[in-house]
Amino acid sequence: MFDAATTTLSSKGQVVIPEAIRERLGLKTGAQFVVVADRDVVILKVLEPPALSEFTALTAQARRAAKAA
Repeated sequence: MFDAATTTLSSKGQVVIPEAIRERLGLKTGAQFVVVADRDVVILKVLEPPALSEFTALTAQARRAAKAA
């Protein structure tokens, strides 16, 4: 589903993400984003922390690499 809305850049460089979009994406206060810009296009990508299971796998891989080194 594609939502479109308009918003305004504040004098402090802040942009409000419209409520309907925040609700649909489940965005909460403190959400972090990667911001990508190309000419006149700005993309916000939500940063999500990895699941604990992913972190455990990464830690195990790092330990194996460290042991091998």
